[in-house]
Amino acid sequence: MLQPGRTKYRKQFRGKMRGKSKGSQVSFGDYGLKSLGRGWISANQIEAARRAITHYTSRNGRVWIRLFPDKPITQKGAGAPLGAGKGDVVGYVCVVKPGKVMFEIGGVEESIARRALGLAASKISLKSKIIKRK
Repeated sequence: MLQPGRTKYRKQFRGKMRGKSKGSQVSFGDYGLKSLGRGWISANQIEAARRAITHYTSRNGRVWIRLFPDKPITQKGAGAPLGAGKGDVVGYVCVVKPGKVMFEIGGVEESIARRALGLAASKISLKSKIIKRK
């Protein structure tokens, strides 16, 4: 699972998800999976999508992951009373805004790339579309 090696602060505020994303073009591969919605994608979802892509392509070609989960998510214990402070870190997420290219594939045929990215899209909780390099 992806997570930062070290962070300046252990816990973060939830923050806002306003605006459009940077990184909206396919830069490295030939095909990409572009986000249409906004939200959080967990490290588990990124890993599941990566595994789906590499399994379907039979490890041919190259995969680029353009996300990194660097935002810690906290959760209080089951019996914690109100006023007991912020909970412990349970995982990391990546904030995704509309237009962000999340995954890229290169070196495989178009039909294989589209199917592999479609499988990856099913592992992620946001609407997305498959795009081709211009």
